[in-house]
Amino acid sequence: MLQTTILRDKVKDFILMEMQKGALSVGKTINLAALSRKLGISVTPIREALSQLEESQIIKAVPNRGFVVAELQLKEAKDLYATVSQLEVMAIEDSHFTEKAIRDLKKSLLRLQQSHTHNARLQARYRFHDLLIGHCNNRILIQLLRKLKHRILFYEQAFIRDASVYENVDNQMEAIVQAIEEDNIPTAALILKMNWMIVLQYLEKRLSTVEKNT
Repeated sequence: MLQTTILRDKVKDFILMEMQKGALSVGKTINLAALSRKLGISVTPIREALSQLEESQIIKAVPNRGFVVAELQLKEAKDLYATVSQLEVMAIEDSHFTEKAIRDLKKSLLRLQQSHTHNARLQARYRFHDLLIGHCNNRILIQLLRKLKHRILFYEQAFIRDASVYENVDNQMEAIVQAIEEDNIPTAALILKMNWMIVLQYLEKRLSTVEKNT
């Protein structure tokens, strides 16, 4: 049982990493046999891993096709961003930020500012958010957030190519760190929620246009 769990988690980590790299795009079928050969793992733990990812709504089962990366929809985007913003607020309200934690956040911001490609910038932004919630005492909350962000990543990979969209987002990140440094968590929480909503507003416009044309 333990070995199966380890293999299942290995498969999940591999699939999520492929998604982050853009190797698994929306609508693409996940081939169980090919995945089994590539990882050297039997089909059983792969099916378990895919079932868990389906429960997280990252992928979906389609008759006669197997598992595919779920299509992007405006309603889902609204729900995802609203949920993630609220959960991250809960996370930082349940966190204690040491001087080292604040230094790490500042270093993460610097890496973000020095990222020049779209994918590198996106990855740096999500690393910042992971650091931000990393000191929360509620492990279940952190795990839930990370699952939801795997899905959110598809929206930003697909629809945000304009670097200017992130300008206000970057400025808000600096303000979040400053508020935390001043031990003003209520202000940090307010800015954090706005941080996610700015990205959502841009996505809403893009997704609304796409849905009207389909």
